[in-house]
Parts: sequence; C-alpha cells; structure tokens
Amino acid sequence: METKKDNIQASGIAYSCYATKSREGEHFVQECTFTYQIAGSLVLNDGNQTYISNAGAFRLVRRNQLLKFIKEPPENGEFRSLTIFLVQQTLKDFSLEYGINAEQKQYDQPVLDIEDHVLLHSYFQSLMTYHQTHSFDNPKLVQIKMKEAILLLLQINPELKNVLFDFTEPHKIDLESFMNKNYHFNVHLERFAYLTGRSLATFKRDFEKTFNTTPGRWLLHKRLQEAYYLLKEKGKAASDIYLELGFEDLSHFSFAFKKAFGEAPSKIMNRYSPVNTASFNSM
Repeated sequence: METKKDNIQASGIAYSCYATKSREGEHFVQECTFTYQIAGSLVLNDGNQTYISNAGAFRLVRRNQLLKFIKEPPENGEFRSLTIFLVQQTLKDFSLEYGINAEQKQYDQPVLDIEDHVLLHSYFQSLMTYHQTHSFDNPKLVQIKMKEAILLLLQINPELKNVLFDFTEPHKIDLESFMNKNYHFNVHLERFAYLTGRSLATFKRDFEKTFNTTPGRWLLHKRLQEAYYLLKEKGKAASDIYLELGFEDLSHFSFAFKKAFGEAPSKIMNRYSPVNTASFNSM
C-alpha cells in the first residue's frame, strides 16, 4: 500500500516523496518539465522507447507528450524528486525579455537527459531549502527561481532554446501511425484529436475514413487484441496488463475481454502457460 509523505506543488515547482514498492500510471505532459531525481528511479515510456532516470539524474520533458511511468523508491527508502513546470506564459515572457527564440525543431524525442553540472546541484539544493522553509508561498520568489532554471539550462546547453521556446501547436499528422503507437493511453478523444492537430469533429471524421469504424470501437478492439497476445504468448496476468493497455479497472477489462472472446482472461493465460504446455507435450 502506498504511503504518500509529501507531494507539494507550488506555482510551478513540485516536490514529491513517496514510500511504496512502486507507483505506475500515465501522464499527459502539457508543459515543459525540468526534474532532478533525488532518490529512487523513474521509468518513462512513450510507446516506442523507454527512458530511465536514476538518482542524481536531470531530465527535461518536452510539452505535449503522452508518457507512461513507473516510480521505484530505493531499497528501504523513499522516491524523491523535484520538478519545475516551465509553463508557456513564463517561457514566452522570458523569450520576449531576452530576445531568445527557437530556430528549428531539433529534438524529436520527448525526454532529454541534461548534463550533470555543479550549478544544477546547487540550484536544486536551494529549492529544497526554500521548500523546507515554506518560501514558495511567495509567488514572486517562485518566478525568480523558474527564470533561474531557464538561464541555467541555456548556459549548459544553448541548443535547448529549440525545445523551450518552441511554441508551435501540434500540426496535422498521420492518424494511423499515431493511433497505432498511442492506443494504450487512457485519454479522452479530445486529447487524441489535439495531439494529431485536429478538432474533435475532424478527428472523428478522419478516423472513420482511415479505420472504417469509430474511435471507441477501434480502441477497444485494438486493446483487447493486444491483451489476448500478452495473455497467450507472454503468459502475463490480467492484473498486470489492464492498466498498461488503457483500461480503467480490472473488472471492466475482464468483462470486455470475455464478451469479445467468450472466455475469461485467466482461462487464456492458464491454457497457454508454460507449465500446462509442458504437461501437454509430455503426454
């Protein structure tokens, strides 16, 4: 059972501390986020690639990303991290004040490792001091610290301006490839529409032209087909895969699976488990 000791977000800066075996779920990362992993590890997956941040790592996540996560505390310890949410208005104000603009879209990957630097360690240590003294109650101080974070990132890697100051909205992209990559994310259709550069009405219309069915039916079918594969070929349990595939709870997944295939997920897994297969082959 999870014990949440502390999870404080104050005007764009968040300190998280959890004592648990692990936590997993998914994020829609709406703003650029800059994080220092203090203790434990964070595993992110965008559907194609896995990104691992261990204790002491700095990372920058680009905005408008769908990511699954697993938070692992160290043995007999706590998962701890500090995150700065670099919201669009803050970045736009900074860009205008300093005359720094994005020149090109240089990075496609959603998660960027930031070079370890003594200035970053000093910066995040100051954030911990402010957190411990409740200094984030002052919004002007928070704005100063957020501006300091931007300056430090640009000093360490000037090319990050192409990430931080990229204010373009998602453009209309190939719907089929996007959905085949992201069908396992449990998000509203409005979010899928936005990320593919479409209004909801256009998304639904383009979807039916592409897949010859509605988004809801296609998503359910795609998730259940993947579930069948994981149960049969990989020997996974239903309780291990339902969240991974975008179902909200185990009972909903089990009901939908049985309705589609005529059998409960457990029967599929047991029938094709290595133990049962070995027993059958020895007969």
